[in-house]
Amino acid sequence: MPRPTDAPPITAAHTGAESRAKSARGEDPSSSSPPPIDAVIPHRPTEDVLGVVTGTFLASLGLYLLQSAGAVTGGTAGLALLLTHALSTPFAVLFLLVNLPFFVLALWKKRWAFTLKTLVCVGLISLFSLIHPRYLPVHDVPLPYAVIGGNLLVGVGLLIIFRHGASLGGFNILALILQERAGLRAGYVQMAMDVTVILLSLLVLDVPRVLLSAVGGMILNVVLALNHRPERYRA
Repeated sequence: MPRPTDAPPITAAHTGAESRAKSARGEDPSSSSPPPIDAVIPHRPTEDVLGVVTGTFLASLGLYLLQSAGAVTGGTAGLALLLTHALSTPFAVLFLLVNLPFFVLALWKKRWAFTLKTLVCVGLISLFSLIHPRYLPVHDVPLPYAVIGGNLLVGVGLLIIFRHGASLGGFNILALILQERAGLRAGYVQMAMDVTVILLSLLVLDVPRVLLSAVGGMILNVVLALNHRPERYRA
């Protein structure tokens, strides 16, 4: 005798009734049921392209605001900004150079797809950093506005990039690897490394500018810590 919890057998009558119900709703009777809610549905290639371009554009615009105000931030982007105060080399070149060692780490610990997407992201950041001054000249931007607005733009850009299986290289790669392998939140790992970079800026910047840059770095990483939650988002 079947238990009360046993599901009834699926018969031809059931399938026929289901087909008639789909026809009544104007649906294709031969169509299958939608995937379960928790199914992983990967992004299409076109979605990845648009996401990467959007994310890198926003992040590069934020970095441009920071550079225009003479501020810094964390990560390899912040390190490249810091080096622009000591060297005459353009930011676009420095950003590529400081990221090279981390691509080796990405090839070792991450997928080829992730590494290639990250390489594209780093290249786009460098490209956009050359475009922004040409079409959006910024003069005398207030430091607090540049620090807050710039870091918010970088944070939102990073979130989009992360959601499409890439990063901006450097510390982002290390933070994502530690989150996946050790369970450490990427935002907090990034924050610790960013603080180190900002403290190094004391060597070339005045203390008030460094303190405000530190506040901006915290804003950026709080955005990541609160919103980059892989256990909540499956796509």
